[in-house]
Amino acid sequence: DEVVAQSLPESSILRRAQDEDSGVTPAPIALCDCPAMNRDGERIIAVARSWIGTPYLHQASLKGVGCDCLGLLRGVFDEFYGEASERPPHYTADWAEASGHEAMAEAARRHLAEISIDEVRAGDVVLFRWRDWLPAKHCAIAVTPDSMIHAHDGAAVAEVSIGPWWRRHLAYAFRFPPLPQRF
Repeated sequence: DEVVAQSLPESSILRRAQDEDSGVTPAPIALCDCPAMNRDGERIIAVARSWIGTPYLHQASLKGVGCDCLGLLRGVFDEFYGEASERPPHYTADWAEASGHEAMAEAARRHLAEISIDEVRAGDVVLFRWRDWLPAKHCAIAVTPDSMIHAHDGAAVAEVSIGPWWRRHLAYAFRFPPLPQRF
């Protein structure tokens, strides 16, 4: 908990990154300093960090064995709510391009509370789209205004920087429901 608390902002921070190549200002990510910080956010981050190093494995959701970005999110969600997360149908790597609809955002709305991108705080879920015209197909858990935990094809679960590229592709943000009291 001490390590998690040290990584959290002390005050409300609004960050914008300027993409030097294109001159485009990506969407901001703001992390609130809500007094409770959210104790829930600290616990969500601690659980997400326990997945760091899990190899990328398409459609999997087993800590230490393998997961994709959705599997990481499902694993964190399930740790708090039991086997409550929705089990997705089989999906190919190009599912978003093939379907053309916002399946990931729609599923997130069934289990999480949608929030404005400028309300993101530590422990919230952020969704990204690879291209403006494509549905969101990647998810991560925000840690600080500048970092997130995610699983990415070809790499293990990691805490990484939210640089200009990620900020430009940010499409949705969601918050976990209040955590059960046992946590």
